[in-house]
Amino acid sequence: MIQLLIVDDDVFIRESLQIMLGLDPNIEIVGTASNGQEAFDFLEKGTPCDVVLMDIRMPICDGVEGTKRIKSRFPHIRVLVLTTFDDDEFIVEAIRGGASGYLLKNISPDRIIQGVKTVHEGSMLIHPDIAAKLATMLMPTGSRAEQTETTGTLERLTARGLTPAERQIVELIAEGLSNREIAGRLFLSEGTVKNYVTEILSKLLLRDRTQIAIFYLRGY
Repeated sequence: MIQLLIVDDDVFIRESLQIMLGLDPNIEIVGTASNGQEAFDFLEKGTPCDVVLMDIRMPICDGVEGTKRIKSRFPHIRVLVLTTFDDDEFIVEAIRGGASGYLLKNISPDRIIQGVKTVHEGSMLIHPDIAAKLATMLMPTGSRAEQTETTGTLERLTARGLTPAERQIVELIAEGLSNREIAGRLFLSEGTVKNYVTEILSKLLLRDRTQIAIFYLRGY
């Protein structure tokens, strides 16, 4: 049973989500909140919770700040952000703050339920239409602190068993390059790059290229 907290400043949306998502036999709605701080305070009371479904634009404490507060205090809880296409910068900050992904508000309840289950299983959930754009926006800009962070990430990739060639491909994926573009950059065949990507996914226990980019850019 997935224990879910719903956070949205619109009471109609909160109640609608509570009714629709609560119909799934594998989801228990443990509570609702109107902003990120209220959600944090709710969790501080000790109510068991696996996933927080978090609106991103809210007064008092928005979804970005709410995600940061929750993940800093309850790192085991997954946060799934609800947003719109014009929230790109908010999405980036939420991912940096520990969100496990996001969903668009205009999708069906069934897809929201599936999204909740996906992040509960430990997977990232990024809409494919802006996955490459998101990876580019998350890319380090080159300051000394960011370079140090990137070095640390490469060390962690080495600890996961990635070879120098695989680490290089991870970096290029994080830059938003396709397999074809990586093949051209490294003078490899596209098939060889695809094989490298498959091996990287296996070593990092990830599902897809977007998760590789987020893994690298978050500095896991």
